[in-house]
Amino acid sequence: MKIINFRLSLLALLLAIAIMSGCTGGRAFTQEGKASFYSNKFQGKEMANGQPYRKGKLTAAHNTLPFGTKVKVKNQQNGKTVKVKITDRGPHSKNRILDLSLAAARRLDMVESGVAPVKIKVIRQP
Repeated sequence: MKIINFRLSLLALLLAIAIMSGCTGGRAFTQEGKASFYSNKFQGKEMANGQPYRKGKLTAAHNTLPFGTKVKVKNQQNGKTVKVKITDRGPHSKNRILDLSLAAARRLDMVESGVAPVKIKVIRQP
């Protein structure tokens, strides 16, 4: 009986560790929603990771993904994609899932519209 309880406790502990570490059971994290991009006034300002924002870099802000996570972003309207690194926290608008650098927004051809429906997929975690 003690061995069964020990095994159950060990299994529960391992499951808790997997959940807390972001384990998805082999499935990649994906999310759909709207993305916007940083305005020029943020150029050079410090991001949440401590580095300055550079509009020419392929970076993005997400509320929960760890800094350094590489994400593939697909513009759902035109099919264009870009790979970005999560370097900041945001967006601070409840109806958006991602803030992109200007360079990333250009690759997705969304600068004129300002906001676009996107699908994101984690391709590498730090």
